[in-house]
Amino acid sequence: MENREQIRNFCIIAHIDHGKSTLADRLLEVTGTIDKRKMKNQFLDQLELERERGITIKMAPVRMMYNVKTLNSEFRVLNESQNQDFILNLIDTPGHPDFGYEVSRALEAVEGAILLVDGMQGIQAQTLSNLYAAQKAGLKIIGAVNKVDMAIARAHTTNEITNDEQDYKNYSDEIQNTVLETANLLHCDPREIVLVSGKTGLGVSRLLHEIVTTVPAPRERKIEVAKISRALVFDSFYDDHKGIIAMVRVFNGSLVKGARAELAAVREKIVIKEVGYVTPGMHESEHIHSGEIGYVVTGLKDPHKIKIGDTLLSSHSSAGGQIPNSKGMQLPGYKEPSPVVFVSFFPDDADEYDDLKKSLDRLKLNDASFVYEPDFNEVLGRGFKGGFLGKLHFEIISQRLDREFGIRTITSFPSVAYKVKVGPKLLPHLARDVEGFVRIQNPKDLPAEFGEIWEPMIAIELVCPLSIMGAVLGLQESFRWEQVTTETLGDRVIVRTRMPLAELISDFDDRLKSISGGFASFSYHEDGYQKNDLERLDILVAGELVPGLSRIVPRESLEYEGRKLALRLKEVLPRQQFPQAIQAYALGRFIARETIPAFKKELGNFGKNGGDRTRKMKLWKKQKEGKKKLLAMAQVRIAPEDFKKLLAK
Repeated sequence: MENREQIRNFCIIAHIDHGKSTLADRLLEVTGTIDKRKMKNQFLDQLELERERGITIKMAPVRMMYNVKTLNSEFRVLNESQNQDFILNLIDTPGHPDFGYEVSRALEAVEGAILLVDGMQGIQAQTLSNLYAAQKAGLKIIGAVNKVDMAIARAHTTNEITNDEQDYKNYSDEIQNTVLETANLLHCDPREIVLVSGKTGLGVSRLLHEIVTTVPAPRERKIEVAKISRALVFDSFYDDHKGIIAMVRVFNGSLVKGARAELAAVREKIVIKEVGYVTPGMHESEHIHSGEIGYVVTGLKDPHKIKIGDTLLSSHSSAGGQIPNSKGMQLPGYKEPSPVVFVSFFPDDADEYDDLKKSLDRLKLNDASFVYEPDFNEVLGRGFKGGFLGKLHFEIISQRLDREFGIRTITSFPSVAYKVKVGPKLLPHLARDVEGFVRIQNPKDLPAEFGEIWEPMIAIELVCPLSIMGAVLGLQESFRWEQVTTETLGDRVIVRTRMPLAELISDFDDRLKSISGGFASFSYHEDGYQKNDLERLDILVAGELVPGLSRIVPRESLEYEGRKLALRLKEVLPRQQFPQAIQAYALGRFIARETIPAFKKELGNFGKNGGDRTRKMKLWKKQKEGKKKLLAMAQVRIAPEDFKKLLAK
């Protein structure tokens, strides 16, 4: 189908766990894309971790064919001159703030978005964050309230809702309030909000009709060179036989098998091996036309040669043709993902270093926001320092390494990138900016003497019920909040504040869930750097520095954090045949110490027939000498599971 008027590109945006993937399942069913016998829950979520956690980690595109004649006559009808068969290109997006980069790429590839809100939970932090991003991208937004099938949703009705399932006044107070809040957010009439159930399919036909009638058809973007095709690369993955496969949205011209092409950002020239559509499996086609979403087999093997958000330039035909200078021809909006959390990975088995590198290469293909570089640790050996968009992002990569590739790793504490002003002779291997600052991503690199240290800040937005606002505001001291403001939103309150990024990657989300009973949510974005009084805190176990446990903390909290970490290590680390001293070191001295006692060998019962106490003392002395020799040779190795237990603040 070459007529762009019959194409609709849209995505689903929502807070985490508001039912995006379940609604996508029903859309696949109603359009006949997937037979009901083959349907499984979270069909578009292909990763095992996505199904286990019940969250979307990777965006997933799918092409659906839909005939609007199946709609009920009560809905608005299209112009009779229009063809009634439509191509619907859906991109299911993640909901957690750590994967905001994924969402931003999806928004660039579509013209419309379904803003999905859980009818019982109402507006949440990521609902607002994704809405603002969609509005900034200029998308047509369709409001939808999900989970209206729940028994509690009909608690205030006397009969089954069959005749007017779209009248929000027939539902419970909770559903009505959510509809009104959503309508107020979108500045529309409450009756324009679609009531749906991703579980039962209620309201899905109405939602499809809204997509067809309100989301604009795709338009070409202006380009000076008429014979050049342009497409946005919004995702990629690796195939063992075909190499790197790029998911693209075509904005100009057509992509054809055999045509010459170039990736504009990296200036990499390729010949297109294959093109096609995701329906949801890959189906080869002769071409992908302007306005359509599909895949391109690039033939590339190196994951560093393709970047999410890049522009694919191509000649129109398979006969070829020269690609002109790509300068100035890139689609707008491309930017490198900016990692904010850094963690070093070291293989549990040193012989698996090369396997770890290959595994990280594969993960990089599916996750453009993940970056890594070689690292070395005096105790743990060779490894890689990874950059992530948040704590959950790091946890997902770590678990995928273990489950998908069988690589067990030891990880350092998550850290952030600090700006530090040091003398010209210190840290010569790090680049300096015009003001003389270097960026330190690993706490162990912070020298004993430095001028100034600046830490990254975030602007954070929390949404919680009014009834627990006091408890939420009680986190202010623990997490160094500043510039706190509040705003009411119905029976909820929006708390906006500024805090150090380092506080977020500790146990902020766990503490927030604990005090709010799970009824509070948050979203955040980077908000520059701020000068603070910070120092490096080191941990020694059995006299050996453990670089992975080094941290940068406020000077006023050094002793408290040192004692707490020493106590935590004493609880977590297993006992050995020798005593283990745990020491916290900062400001040139030891500020805390705990000792894990050695295992004690029972010497038996020296009674009347077993000898006197002298024999027992000799054995004790012999055991003590043996422990001293063992301690001199001892090397403490902290297991990966023990590191994970230490990640809490």
